[in-house]
Amino acid sequence: MSEQIIMLGTGSAMVTKCYNTCFLLESNNEYFLVDAGGGNGILAQIEKAQINWNNIRNMFVTHSHTDHIIGAVWVIRQISSLMLAEKYDGVFNIYCHDKCVETITQFCRLTLAPKFLKCVGERIFINEVKNADMLKTENFNIQFFDIFSNKTKQFGFNTIFQSGKTLACLGDEPYNEICRRFVENSDYLMCEAFCRYSQRDIFKPYEKFHSTALDAGKLAQGLGVKNLILYHTEDKTLSTRKTAYTAEVQTVYSGNIYVPDDLEIIEIKD
Repeated sequence: MSEQIIMLGTGSAMVTKCYNTCFLLESNNEYFLVDAGGGNGILAQIEKAQINWNNIRNMFVTHSHTDHIIGAVWVIRQISSLMLAEKYDGVFNIYCHDKCVETITQFCRLTLAPKFLKCVGERIFINEVKNADMLKTENFNIQFFDIFSNKTKQFGFNTIFQSGKTLACLGDEPYNEICRRFVENSDYLMCEAFCRYSQRDIFKPYEKFHSTALDAGKLAQGLGVKNLILYHTEDKTLSTRKTAYTAEVQTVYSGNIYVPDDLEIIEIKD
């Protein structure tokens, strides 16, 4: 059984040395896309990952910041093009909260040619989800939840793979204790870490409503998480990011630590 996370991008909003944070969950050749970055770089990342668009049937958009949502319009255009060329079978579903539904719909109206826009509502559907809503696909059981953001409205999610392994994604803002029931004791926790705590005076994560690697490690330890995945980072220390972030987290967390690079694959292990 193949189950994995494909990190299409790992960077925060203003990175230039890597792509904005977005990723695919894969189970038995079904791919679930989470966010799409800030532009048509999403097309290049999926091409580099050698993923067939026909295997991507569902997408989740966490919130409406540019580095997460604008790429969704390029995904819609790409899939529309394939549908019009009779190279994409069936329908494509996007899931997001109400504000994102409004934003994506408006972006499409303002930017897509009529031939692409025609697919939206006919074979491409933008679906509103609310706090604690469930989605069952062939290989995933997904639950969406409001992270109660201090800035823009944002949702995270948790999922159960076919193997029974659990994964939770907290979005790109600090953890809110209200969300404990959705993430506690997860096998895998995906958590933003804007920078190392030791470099907080340089990158000022707290001013941007973000966490540090050390914060993420303390959180994962307290929640009983077995595997911690850090993403949505700065890119000024990219060459040493994996080693340095891991070392900082190891001082407070006893589980497995992943600090992936763009296009890195994390296997879901038994």
